[in-house]
Amino acid sequence: MAVAAARAASDKKARDILVLDMREVFLLTDYFVICSGNTDRQVASIQEAVEKGLAARGVKPVRREGVQHRRWVLLDYLDVVVHIFRQEEREYYEIERLWKDAPLLEWEESDRAVTGG
Repeated sequence: MAVAAARAASDKKARDILVLDMREVFLLTDYFVICSGNTDRQVASIQEAVEKGLAARGVKPVRREGVQHRRWVLLDYLDVVVHIFRQEEREYYEIERLWKDAPLLEWEESDRAVTGG
């Protein structure tokens, strides 16, 4: 599911997409998907694509935060938490630095292998 979320974000040109394996460092979820958009509109587009892509798999978020302000959108699917940032907010909060001990999950985007974006 984390890879499906990353691919949906990639389809909307999200930047710096990371999939962190949280299983050894955080008890509340298995994966974080972290990505950025350049504008409020792009953040909304990424959010909609992720929700639509995962809904097609029969999954809906149990919690959604930040969807009205579009600066930092959080979609909580329990096993996967998707963080969609405006670039400025991502640089400010540095969430990847907070979870630097979590290993990166490699995932395929189109025909090339991607590690962290």
